[in-house]
Amino acid sequence: MINNKITSFVAVLALASVASCTSMDELEPQGGSMLASQYEATVAAVPQRADAVFTGMYTKLGDPLSYGNFSSDRPDDFGFIMMAFSNDLEASDIAMPNIGYNWFSACGDLTSRNADYANPYIRYRGVYDEIARAHDVMNAYGDVTEETSADVRARVGQAYAIRAFCYLNIAPYFQFRYAEHQEDPCVPIVTRETVDVANNPRATVKEVYDLILSDLTTAIEYLEGYQRPDKSKIDQQVAYGLRARAYLNMEKWEEAAEDAAKAAAGYTPSSIADCSKPSFCKITEPNWLWGYDMTPDVAKTYPYATSSAWIRSFSADGYTPATQCYAFINNLLYNKIPDTDVRKGWWVNEDLYSPLLEGLTFPNPDGGVLVGQEIATANIADVKATFLPYTNVKFACDPIGTTLNDEDWPFMRVEEMLLIQAEALYKSGKTAEGIKVLNDFVKTYRDPAYNAELTGRKFEDEVWFQRRVELWGEGFANNDTRRLGKPFVRFHDNNSNIPDAFRFNVAADDRWLLMRFCTTELNFNEGIEDNEGGNLPVMGQNKTLRDGVTD
Repeated sequence: MINNKITSFVAVLALASVASCTSMDELEPQGGSMLASQYEATVAAVPQRADAVFTGMYTKLGDPLSYGNFSSDRPDDFGFIMMAFSNDLEASDIAMPNIGYNWFSACGDLTSRNADYANPYIRYRGVYDEIARAHDVMNAYGDVTEETSADVRARVGQAYAIRAFCYLNIAPYFQFRYAEHQEDPCVPIVTRETVDVANNPRATVKEVYDLILSDLTTAIEYLEGYQRPDKSKIDQQVAYGLRARAYLNMEKWEEAAEDAAKAAAGYTPSSIADCSKPSFCKITEPNWLWGYDMTPDVAKTYPYATSSAWIRSFSADGYTPATQCYAFINNLLYNKIPDTDVRKGWWVNEDLYSPLLEGLTFPNPDGGVLVGQEIATANIADVKATFLPYTNVKFACDPIGTTLNDEDWPFMRVEEMLLIQAEALYKSGKTAEGIKVLNDFVKTYRDPAYNAELTGRKFEDEVWFQRRVELWGEGFANNDTRRLGKPFVRFHDNNSNIPDAFRFNVAADDRWLLMRFCTTELNFNEGIEDNEGGNLPVMGQNKTLRDGVTD
């Protein structure tokens, strides 16, 4: 049964939480890829090799990254989905219990700045490994010329977009907001032209974003006319969406609004009816622009290293349900959601009730089924514990009570693009247009009683509130807080359901927020100078800080 497996995980948890990067020194964080000449020879000999390299670039986005001795013992290692989850857990709106089963406690208490911890190592190493895969695709197909076929152009374009996506997943966490820190050091840049990764200093924030924009502009060009086979691949609209994210971080408002509109064209947000049941689990959901297609084969490689095992509350063979280590919303944010907003049901309330549970059934291995609200309150040994107050039921399993854990993951949804449009239009001076975009979205698809101008918040804070609710758990909270120059507010006095060890507030300019480079990178790359400053947060600190949303 699951508890026997999880008990073995807990036995190594203490070691895992302080797993030293130096125990994996043979692995280079900035990764290597075959030389272009080597790839040309390989592809010429085995043409299928290029196809395998291209497929692998996508598979690894949500697959366990398999580092050294931890390849079979890390349920917290599931690619870029794990990175999104970790980043959110470092912010203010999502938490997990402070118990021995919580493999992400380093994110909750921000000890993730320790250079010898596995969690930040995976998040750093995973990005550069994926960049190396993108380079492998570029090398496999060679330079794009006028004679290059449309299919190859599209594949190379996707590799450029993946590289930009990688840098967008790391740059915001190693330096403060772009507008005020363009010339400050960020992360090392690795391209196919990088000669010496062992002496590769940190590029400036501007240099990293210049590369991101260049890559996405190239991707947009190469993806012109490309019709992807499914939404696990990047097409031109997704590339526009990624560039909209970059422009948003850079505070280039007109460009962000324009690209977000191009990305959203032809897509419709999920309806109120769609949001009235758990979802966010199938890549075919019409509001998804891009997602990870978790196949049964990938899920079987390590079933507990999946979003289903950790973020979803409905798995019958998941880490979270079996150990009562549920991901839940901070009640500071939950209490601000109007009762007329369908999204309030994405979490159970303090009494464990959510309308989203009505009509659902959960198979009981002991016989029969759990129906509706029984799913929240039932305690089935080795399968699921009783929900905690404010546990999320946003993310479904299909079916409820699955043991396969092969649910998909959204990397980009049209709702995000509409929220980018609203914010960027308003800040570019088109205030009425920005307000209209936000009102039309929320009133039509989430809360019929909504009026952005009657919430009592500044418009910037209102858009942020909508992003915090709409995109909860999808990996945006940490970056949004940083780019807006806001403090991380987890509690007001004693009013918060955040566990004591994670109950602190952090000022926007506290240098502890900056990620540190792992020991392997510091040892391997002599050009690196690490981030410094700030102090590990302590329980109850900065209790008077407020963020403009949860006040």
